[in-house]
Amino acid sequence: MEFLRKEKGSRPVVAICYDFDKTLSPDDMQSQGLIQDLGLSIEDFWRLSNALADENAMDRNLAYMYQILKHGRFTRDIFASYGSRVSFFPGVTDWFGRIRAYGHALGLTVEHYIISSGLEEMIAGSSIAHEFEKIYASSFFYDEKGYACWPAQAINYTGKTQFLFRIEKGCLNSNDPFVNVHLPSDKLRVPFRNFLYIGDSDTDIPCMRLITKNGGHSIGVYDPQTEDKSKVYAMRRQERIRYFVPADYRPSSPLDQLVKQILTQTAAFEQLEQQAIQNAKESAQALSSPTP
Repeated sequence: MEFLRKEKGSRPVVAICYDFDKTLSPDDMQSQGLIQDLGLSIEDFWRLSNALADENAMDRNLAYMYQILKHGRFTRDIFASYGSRVSFFPGVTDWFGRIRAYGHALGLTVEHYIISSGLEEMIAGSSIAHEFEKIYASSFFYDEKGYACWPAQAINYTGKTQFLFRIEKGCLNSNDPFVNVHLPSDKLRVPFRNFLYIGDSDTDIPCMRLITKNGGHSIGVYDPQTEDKSKVYAMRRQERIRYFVPADYRPSSPLDQLVKQILTQTAAFEQLEQQAIQNAKESAQALSSPTP
C-alpha cells in the first residue's frame, strides 16, 4: 500500500484541527435528518445508544454506529446525501480559504484537518469536505453489495490524539506505521507549537491538553445563539484551553481576529527560529574552520 506522506517544505506549516459537531455545525450531524429517517426521535436514538454502551461496557461511538446499522441500510452515497444536508455556523463555508490566504501572506502554509467522532462518510458529503487536507472520523466497512455492515474506524476522545502525531510527522494515513518512527524536532513537518485545535466539549480535552502542553493553541467555541458557556468555562478552569469565543466564523468576528493574531505570532516566531538556526550553523562553521 502506498501511504500519503507530506514532506517538510521551506514554509512553516500551521495545522488547524477541528472537531465537527457543535464546533463547525450547530448540532450532531446524525441529528440533522439521518436519525429521524430511522423512525426514531433524536432523544430515543441517543438514549438507546448510550444505554447499550453503558450496559455492555461498550464504546459509545461503536454503540451509535450499531444503532444506525440496526435500524437502516446505508451505502456511502446515502450517507453522503445526509452529509450534504448538514448546516454550519455563520461564516464557516468561506472561513478556510480566508484563513489560508491570511497565513500565506505571512509566509505560512495553513492546512485544515477534521478530527471527529462523527461519520467520515457524512463529512465527506458535506459542502466543506474539499477544504480539508484529511478527514479523520469514524467510518464503516462495506460488504460486496456496497452496504455498511461493520465499523471500520471508531474514533473516541482519547483516540483522537493519535491523529495529531500523524499530522505532526506528515504521515496522514490512519494505518501508516511511520507514526511510530522517532524524528528529531527539526525534522517534524508540523511542530506542536504550530497546531491550533478548535473544539466545543470534553470529547476534545485530550487533544486540547496535548497541544496546549506542547506550546500550541487550543480554542473552545460555544453556540452564539444559546450563549451556553458552561463547557468552555470548565475547560478554561482546568487549563485545557487558553481562549474561548463564539462559534462565529465570519470576518472580524472574535474567532477570526483571534486565529489571525495566533497566525501573526506564529509567523514572527518562525522567522526568529530560522534566524537562530542560521546563526548556529554559521557559528559552528566558524569553529570548525582553521584560524587564519
